[in-house]
Amino acid sequence: MKVIVIGALGMLGRDVMEASEGAGNKTLGFDLPELDITNYPDMRSALPEADRIVNCAAYTRVDDAETERDVAFAVNSEGARNLARLSLRRMVPVIHLSTDYVFDGHTKRAYDEKDRVNPLNIYGTSKLAGEKALRAGGGPYLIVRTQSLFGKHGPNFVRAIARKLRESNDPLRVVDDQVSAPTYTRHLADALIRLMEAGSEGIVHVTASGSCSWYEFACAIVERLKPGHEVVPIPSSAMKRPAMRPMYSLLNNARYRSLTGHVLPTWQEGLDAYLKEESNFE
Repeated sequence: MKVIVIGALGMLGRDVMEASEGAGNKTLGFDLPELDITNYPDMRSALPEADRIVNCAAYTRVDDAETERDVAFAVNSEGARNLARLSLRRMVPVIHLSTDYVFDGHTKRAYDEKDRVNPLNIYGTSKLAGEKALRAGGGPYLIVRTQSLFGKHGPNFVRAIARKLRESNDPLRVVDDQVSAPTYTRHLADALIRLMEAGSEGIVHVTASGSCSWYEFACAIVERLKPGHEVVPIPSSAMKRPAMRPMYSLLNNARYRSLTGHVLPTWQEGLDAYLKEESNFE
């Protein structure tokens, strides 16, 4: 297959590029400034014909989105709408990354693909608008909702904790009332290729196996990097962040398993694989 990856210089995009090339696909990567998905005429002329388009481009600064609404919607919503137009024009499937933040987190069970969406913040609202644009566009699409990504090629929670451990012996204060499944981008990239090869369409949830709070995730990182360093659990309300977060946004991966016959590794296995890969933690 000939595969285009948009957002190819990002944390997930780089791993998708490598996974696609490893699967034997002719893979072309595009990113800013050569390609701006908010500009449809330029995007249409810049992108060659392909068998699949994977959209890893996104505005992901959750707190900043509260005051940068127009920018968030331009990338996450209008960008997706432009890809939907291109998908219909060329009848090429678009694999689009979305988020658990389309849910409000008020349940205590993992969300299915058909569960009611109700984002709590501008970021989630903009991503949901992008989903709706793709679904209404008339072309073939696959929306992949995932969450809590970490990987070698970008800023992430693991790297932030590791930096604090290097710089200070002060206790870490980490929220303990938000639960998700931290997902290693290499594992997610592999899953995207599996879905692509299966010709999957619609919406599918793809995350690491298992679940944990950010506090539990931080404790696991500390255990591996600096055992004995104190980690203090705190409520989300103590952080006073501009954007609300869902408290329990675990995603049910049953449809992914049925489509591919595959189960992603646990978040602990993802963490171990990442730490082995990330030489800066030595």
